[in-house]
Amino acid sequence: MGLFNSLLNLVVPPASMVMLAFAWPTLTFLHVCEWLFHTLYSENMEDKVVVITGASSGIGEQIAYEYAQRRANLVLVARREHRLRAIAENARRIGAKHVMIVAADVVKEEECRRFIAKAVNFYGHVDHLVNTASLGHTFSLAEATDTSVFPHTMDINFWGNVYPTYVALPYLRQSHGRIVVNASLESWLPMPRMSLYAAAKAAVFNFYETLRYELGDDVGITVATHGCTGSEMTRGRFMLEEGTEMQWKEERDVPVSGRQVEESARMIVSAACRGDPYAKFPSWHDVFLLYRVFVPDVLSWTFRLLLSTQSARKRS
Repeated sequence: MGLFNSLLNLVVPPASMVMLAFAWPTLTFLHVCEWLFHTLYSENMEDKVVVITGASSGIGEQIAYEYAQRRANLVLVARREHRLRAIAENARRIGAKHVMIVAADVVKEEECRRFIAKAVNFYGHVDHLVNTASLGHTFSLAEATDTSVFPHTMDINFWGNVYPTYVALPYLRQSHGRIVVNASLESWLPMPRMSLYAAAKAAVFNFYETLRYELGDDVGITVATHGCTGSEMTRGRFMLEEGTEMQWKEERDVPVSGRQVEESARMIVSAACRGDPYAKFPSWHDVFLLYRVFVPDVLSWTFRLLLSTQSARKRS
C-alpha cells in the first residue's frame, strides 16, 4: 500500500493538471452560461414563506428587511422577543405580506421543531430557510480562563444551523426551496483571536457542502462567505476576554456604520433568489484562498505581524 500511494503521489498531480488544462475551456463556457442564467433569473418571493433564524439583530435583521421588500411572508426567530416585535413592525412597513415572530433557541431541536411547525401550520409551506444565528469572540485560546464558554460557540454557530435545517428539510423538499447560510470568511480563512469561531464556521461550511450532494436538485443551498460586516462582532453577540473573566457583550456596544451589514444582506438575498450556490462579499477575498493553498507562508507572516502589533499595543 505504501508503494502504491507513493506511485499515485507522483502520477496523480501532473495527470490532474493535464486533464484540467483540457477541460478548462468547456468548464469556462459552462460557468459563463450559468452566470448569464443566474443574472437574468430572480425568484419571485411575493407570498413565499421565509424562516430567518438569528433575526433579532445584525445581518439577520437586515436580511429580514430585504425579503420584506420582496413582499415575502416572514417567520422571524430569535431568543429576544422584544427585539423581534420591533423588527416585525419595520418589516411590515417595508412591504412584508405577513410577519410571524417566534422566540426560540436554535440549539435545541424541540424548539426548532416548534417554530417550523408554527410556520407550516399557519402558511402551509416553507420556501427559504435562512440561518444567520451566530456568536463570535475576540480572544486567543491562551487568554481564555473559563472553558465553559467554548461549547456555546460550537452550539450556536454549528448546531444552530444543523437543527433548523434537519427539521425544515421535509418541507423544503416539498417546495423545492432553498437554504441560505451565514458561513463567513473565517470558514476557510482562519483569523487570529477567532480560533473557536473559525472552527465552528468551517464545520458549517463543510456540513452544507456535503449536504449539496445529498440533496441534489431537491433543495438549493446558498452559502454566504462574506468578510467582516460588523454584525457578529459589533452588531450582534460576542465574547471577549476582559480582566480575568469572559464577558458577554450584546448588540451595538461598538459603534459602526450599518452600511456593510445592509450591503451584505442585500447581496446574500439577491444571490439566494438567483439560485447562486455562493454569495461572496467582497469577492476579492478569494485571493487569500490562493495564498493559503500555494503560499501559506505569506499568510503566516501577515498574521504574525498583526499579532505582534496587537501585543505591542497592549503593552503600551
